[in-house]
Amino acid sequence: MGAALALDTLIDARTVWRGQPASVPEVACHPTGCMALDRALPAGGWPPSALSEVLFDADGVGELGLVLPLLARLTRDGGRVCLVAPPYRVHAAAWMQAGVDMACLQRVDAPARDAAWAAEQCLRSGACAAVVCWPHRADDRTLRRLHVAAGTGQCVGIAFRDAREARNPSPAALRLQVHAGREVRVLKCKGGLAPARSFQLPARAA
Repeated sequence: MGAALALDTLIDARTVWRGQPASVPEVACHPTGCMALDRALPAGGWPPSALSEVLFDADGVGELGLVLPLLARLTRDGGRVCLVAPPYRVHAAAWMQAGVDMACLQRVDAPARDAAWAAEQCLRSGACAAVVCWPHRADDRTLRRLHVAAGTGQCVGIAFRDAREARNPSPAALRLQVHAGREVRVLKCKGGLAPARSFQLPARAA
């Protein structure tokens, strides 16, 4: 008790400075478009300024529909979205129907060996709201560089990868796996445990 009183006396006399808790600014996340999934994620959606992975078994199972609500929201706000080395041509009519402002969409073509490097430069530039890439044979070091670049450029990074990569570790803040039938499973989410159950994407995200 005497020690506590003595400390209070020193504080009152301003002999000892009492520090204030540092305020941590809240960084807004980006909703996925699936409310049930957002509620289950610690960040409440796509983590900002970080790399997220979307793993899928085969083309066309709904992997693109998972990210279209995000891209639509960002481009409506005037943010630039870069697609780095996409495997197919962009179907402009479908993307416009999903709400994407095509004037804010930019495609960056690069050979497979340079795709990860190009994505890193776009993420790091600070000129993009989101960068979507399809890296080939990306190892942990490559993914870590993309993750760091997203933080540096304050950009949302999305990497589409083969579902077989799920067995390998990744520095990504969020890892989602899309199965046929628009079913999404959370493999990893920074800040909490991945929910055990799967989630169904809305039909509009098919």
